[in-house]
Amino acid sequence: MPEQHSASAPSPTPAPTVYRLAPAVTARFVGMAVVLLAVLLFVLTFVAAAAGWSFLVVGAVALLGLAGVFGLGWWLRARAYVLRCTREGYRVRLVRRPGVREARWTQVEDAVAVTRHGVPCVALRLKDGGTTTVPVSVLAIDKDAFVRELQDHLQAGNGLQKLPRRGRRR
Repeated sequence: MPEQHSASAPSPTPAPTVYRLAPAVTARFVGMAVVLLAVLLFVLTFVAAAAGWSFLVVGAVALLGLAGVFGLGWWLRARAYVLRCTREGYRVRLVRRPGVREARWTQVEDAVAVTRHGVPCVALRLKDGGTTTVPVSVLAIDKDAFVRELQDHLQAGNGLQKLPRRGRRR
């Protein structure tokens, strides 16, 4: 049975959407933190031995460091985001040199797929000449799904309604 859509029913405005880091990127950050902690403990062990300190100092630093690594992992996985899209606009974080970090959807002229330094990205070109570049490989979402959702936010932010989809004929 084909889908039925009311022509008078407005398209719902998308809820705020948060795009988090991909698990592989989170693992890299946590891995770097573990390596830094290991180097710190290695140096601290020699300093403690040379200074005659108790090795409880090394143990305490190790416990605090592990708590910090787990805290970092939790924050990156559950709280940190790369892109946050609301009804009014967007904000980019945790991306090196994205260009314009935040803007309203009404300021966006168009969104295009680009490649920067061999990395696939989406560039939001602004009417004033600025650009926001988001590398899609760092996002915890499929590239095509991200582009569709970004288009939905852009359309809704500019007051456009999505065209109703027609059911398939069999």
